[in-house]
Amino acid sequence: MFDRPDSGDNALLVHIDISRSRQQSSGQVSRAPTDLDDERAEFVELATSAGLTVLDTIVGSRNKPSARHFIGKGKIEEIQLALAENEADVVLFGQTLSPSQERNLEKELKVRVLDRNSLILDIFAQRARTFEGKLQVELAQLVHLSTRLVRGWTHLERQKGGIGLRGPGETQLETDRRLLNERVRVLKKRLAKVRQQREQGRSKRGKSGISTVALVGYTNAGKSTLFNRITNETVYAADQLFATLDPTLRRLDLAGGVSAVLADTVGFIRDLPHELVDAFRSTLTETLEADLLLHIVDDSDAEREQRRDDVDKVLHGIGADKVPQLMVFNKIDLSGHSVRVERSESGMAQAVWLSAASGQGIDVLLEAITDRLSQQRTVGWLTVSPAQGRLRAQLFALSAVVEEVPQDDGSVNLLLDIDAHEFARVAREHDLSEESMVPDNRPLAVDVRA
Repeated sequence: MFDRPDSGDNALLVHIDISRSRQQSSGQVSRAPTDLDDERAEFVELATSAGLTVLDTIVGSRNKPSARHFIGKGKIEEIQLALAENEADVVLFGQTLSPSQERNLEKELKVRVLDRNSLILDIFAQRARTFEGKLQVELAQLVHLSTRLVRGWTHLERQKGGIGLRGPGETQLETDRRLLNERVRVLKKRLAKVRQQREQGRSKRGKSGISTVALVGYTNAGKSTLFNRITNETVYAADQLFATLDPTLRRLDLAGGVSAVLADTVGFIRDLPHELVDAFRSTLTETLEADLLLHIVDDSDAEREQRRDDVDKVLHGIGADKVPQLMVFNKIDLSGHSVRVERSESGMAQAVWLSAASGQGIDVLLEAITDRLSQQRTVGWLTVSPAQGRLRAQLFALSAVVEEVPQDDGSVNLLLDIDAHEFARVAREHDLSEESMVPDNRPLAVDVRA
């Protein structure tokens, strides 16, 4: 059995386009060459971000993947020749390989073979800094590895020590699987505690009435640079994929007494591995439960619309597609565009053009954030009769009551500060009219319940 090499930084990249060949054979319109070039360029950038030295790139296309090797015999021979010329330590495929395809390719090529998902997992492992981030990465790696345990792959057994760990009649593969499952169980238990602490933090912010604004966008769109510019922080920012992995939260004080928590999150990428989406679900909850998403787009990127769609797909996958978005087109210093804001017919800010690197347009963005957060909250007085005890209890449970003023007739006037969508839901549930809430700058009225 071929023994997998443990290390190596010299990489040979292989990018096979499957969809273009299939579309051409069926008479459909193929993807533009620029799309393919962009995918290949991103693949090279991923390898570089992982700290690998790219020696050569082999490209090709097929109608459909080979079940045994993903590629054909001719392409295998081409890779073997390239390996002989470049002395690469690892071969990286730009697509997802099945465990059997990965093993079969290693037998043929006699070097370590990894697919795109494994490469992204490796980058995440390098970037993780916090305790939670390291736990999440390790969990994702073990879930990915669980499908790739085969006879002769003894990574876990060598780490733990085989003597004394095997049960009666237990094979090496069974030992590896048992150790892996035990470690997964421990990681999930630890992550559950960390997630509980994160939930408590979110709950406290909710009770204090502070909104959460989360930065989302394609990796390397400039989120961390914008975060640093707005908050005067020094979060690590670099011109590389997945420079930010662990979420960072900072308080943001805006005009008019409006405060918010700004969250810098991990960047998204096309076809983000499911293992990572599942493992980082607690981190991505900052996005899911945000009051406003700043969707950062690289305005100088020719594929910005595709990048925007890729991010929206990930947001839909985690259930955050309903969270209000403010589009932020960054890097206008590279695209040549000017600072401007695009508004809807009602006057609500929908998109801002700026440069996080130079600071152009930051004041416009802060005004737009203040405008959006102010419009998304309902503040005013509500008169609750004695018979509406359940409504009163529900508003207190939502931490929406700022002040309570008892009245002589037994009713109470409640000063509320509540999310507009949440109040609309409560109003429907209790059959309240649209005029039930009286603005705080007007005198209190009598009970205006429908």
